[in-house]
Amino acid sequence: MKYIKTLLILLFIITACKLDQKPTESSTNFTIAFGSCNNQFSPNPFWGEIAKNKPDVWIWGGDIIYSDTDDMTILAQNYLMQKKNIDYANFIKNIDILATWDDHDYGLNDGGAEYIKKEASQQLFLDFIDVSKDDDRRNQKGVYFAKEYTINNKNIKIILLDTRYFRTALTPDIDSEKRYKPTISSDETMLGETQWNWLENQLQNSKASYTVIVSSIQFLSSEHGFESWGNMPNEVTKLEHLISSTNAKNVIILSGDRHLSEFSKKEVANLNYALIDFTSSGLTHSYTDYNDEPNQFRIGDVVSEKSFGLLKFDFKTNTVFMEIRGENNVLLASFTQIY
Repeated sequence: MKYIKTLLILLFIITACKLDQKPTESSTNFTIAFGSCNNQFSPNPFWGEIAKNKPDVWIWGGDIIYSDTDDMTILAQNYLMQKKNIDYANFIKNIDILATWDDHDYGLNDGGAEYIKKEASQQLFLDFIDVSKDDDRRNQKGVYFAKEYTINNKNIKIILLDTRYFRTALTPDIDSEKRYKPTISSDETMLGETQWNWLENQLQNSKASYTVIVSSIQFLSSEHGFESWGNMPNEVTKLEHLISSTNAKNVIILSGDRHLSEFSKKEVANLNYALIDFTSSGLTHSYTDYNDEPNQFRIGDVVSEKSFGLLKFDFKTNTVFMEIRGENNVLLASFTQIY
C-alpha cells in the first residue's frame, strides 16, 4: 500500500510538471503572431518585439488602420502611411502576412453590409496586403480566405472570416447603457449565406491537425454590450454546431476589436476539446481606463495594456502555448491548451 501511494505521488508530480511546462525554441514547431487595432498616426512599438519571437506568420485581426470614411482617396493614403512605417516595412520583408478587416479599416464604425463603398474598400485592403491581381479574393464579395501550412507532416489551417461585408444590422440597446443587445430575430446574419457555405466546406473537407479561425470581433465574450457574435445568438450556435458536426480538429478562435486582450474558454456540446477564443487587441492604443466587465468564459485576467498575441505549437506534446506580450516583449499573460 505504501509503495502504491508513493507511485501515485510521483505520478502526480510528473503530471503537474508536464502541465506547467513552458515552450522552448527547440520544442516549438510553428509560431503565429497576431494583433489588431493599429492606428497609423500613432507610434508602432511592436514590430521589432514581435520579430524577436521568430513567428512563421503574422495575422492582422482587423483595424489595420483607422480610416472611417467613404472617400477612397483618404483610405488609400492611410493604408500607404502604415505601409511606409519603417519598422513595419522591415518586419514584413521576411514573413508571411495574412489579414482580415474590422470596421475602422473597412471604412465605417461598427459597419456591416450597409457600407456603400465596401467593394472599393476591399480592393484597397487587398492592395495593402499585396494580394495579386489574379487572386480569387479580387473577384469575390468579402475578404474571407483560408491558407494551410504543413510542418513535419502536421497541417495548420488558418481561416480568416469577414464579419463586415455581409453582416446585417445590430440591435441597439435602448434599455441600458450597453450599445447593443442580442437580437431575437433568426433572419440576422454575421457571415452571409455564401460565406457560411464556404466555411462549411473549409471545415468539412479539412485534414488539418489544428484549425485557427480568425474573427475580427469576439466570439465567446459578449456580455459587455459592444460588438460581438453574442449579438446574434443563432449565429453563435450555428458556428459551434458547424465546428462539432464537421469534426474539425483543435479549433482555436482568434479575435480583436476590444482594445484589450484576454483568453476565453467554453465547453461546447459534442466537441471533445474546449473551444478557446484568444483576444489580442491594442497594438497602438488600449483600454487604459478598463475597470471591470463580465465575461463568464474568461480565463485569468484582462490585459488592458498595449499588446500582441502569440500561438506556439508543439506537435510532440500536442500542445499550444498562447501568450500575450507587451512592450519590450514582456510576457503579460499566458494560457496552455493540451489537445
